[in-house]
Amino acid sequence: MPAPIFRKGLDLKHAVAGELARDYHSRILDRIRESDFVWRSGRLTLHLAREFGFCYGVDRAVDYAYQTRRKFPDRTVFLTGEIIHNPHVNARLRSAGIRFLSDPGEEIAQVTAGDVVILPAFGVTIAALEQLVGCGCTLVDTTCGSVLNVWKNVRRYARDGYTAIIHGKVQHEETQATASQVRVASGGHYVIVLDREEAGVLCEFIRGRMDAATLLDRLGPGCSAGFDPARDLVRVGLANQTTMLMSESLEVGESIRRAMINRYGEAALPRHYRAFDTICSATQDRQDAVVGLLDEQRFDLAVVIGGYNSSNTRNLARICAERVATYHISDPSCLEPAIVRHLPSGGRPGAEIATRDWLPGGAPLTVALTAGASTPDNIVGEVVERLSDLAGGELSAS
Repeated sequence: MPAPIFRKGLDLKHAVAGELARDYHSRILDRIRESDFVWRSGRLTLHLAREFGFCYGVDRAVDYAYQTRRKFPDRTVFLTGEIIHNPHVNARLRSAGIRFLSDPGEEIAQVTAGDVVILPAFGVTIAALEQLVGCGCTLVDTTCGSVLNVWKNVRRYARDGYTAIIHGKVQHEETQATASQVRVASGGHYVIVLDREEAGVLCEFIRGRMDAATLLDRLGPGCSAGFDPARDLVRVGLANQTTMLMSESLEVGESIRRAMINRYGEAALPRHYRAFDTICSATQDRQDAVVGLLDEQRFDLAVVIGGYNSSNTRNLARICAERVATYHISDPSCLEPAIVRHLPSGGRPGAEIATRDWLPGGAPLTVALTAGASTPDNIVGEVVERLSDLAGGELSAS
């Protein structure tokens, strides 16, 4: 008999509530929320986006990880990879004795029937899941419901003979898992496009302005095995990695829709093109909240908090950087009096830079603050304290 797969909790939610509060709660953020999301400290006025930090799916995944460690104290517990894209949360889980199969020296092949394996919020590929089920281990599935919704729809595309065009990052865990769902459903095909430019490559081919060899040279790493542009771009369906920038996803979809109209005509469009919104509501809420914040008034700078490999955090930073000097930081230690260590907008996760004289001196300072969906409250609260200290003010809510 196969080992169980836990998808709806482990009945220990109340037992771990204290641990979660100890590790991630912030009293300062409680006070800021009570003060209409504004914090004043000497010359500093800080405006916090009304939607920020942990979303429901992330909160659930972290909760399940804590419950798993509590429920199976004497068994080896693995995570297939990072539970979420936040280094502090992942460090907490490692310190609790949870081993990451993505770490050096670890691999799925070493998992045995007596072990427990947690599947992260991004989900895992079909191949990885089959290997884990085959070894008979106990699985705890924290895959986000928004991701599961994408999987359902791309499987439907494949069954109906439509190639999935996925707006996402080729190496991202969620996109890899979604692509595997396409392949398992009737041997469907997919092509992954990162941005407007890569979508434009597809459009050029669809309009007959590019040959297949050139397209594959440009997009080959993001195409399914055996992908044939001439055959597989006749009928397409749009989907997204759930944490992408919504405005860009809409532009990608619209460009491909118009290319299909150019090629086949408006009347034939339903036979050649499908689309649905697969950006998760929490991602959209955080993007909308920071846009609303920036629309309210002028800011001297913006600080965005989150892991450098967090797609949704990087997109929040992109939105801010279009309007104001923006610093995407991973944690409060990045903020120093003379320099700020940060990831520039559009930079690679490992490309942190140091910017000098980042904090304007003397005059009143107005700062916009937000955090990605993988950033816990305690880290956001520590950033508030650090900004207050650097601005030379007292900690006091307005």
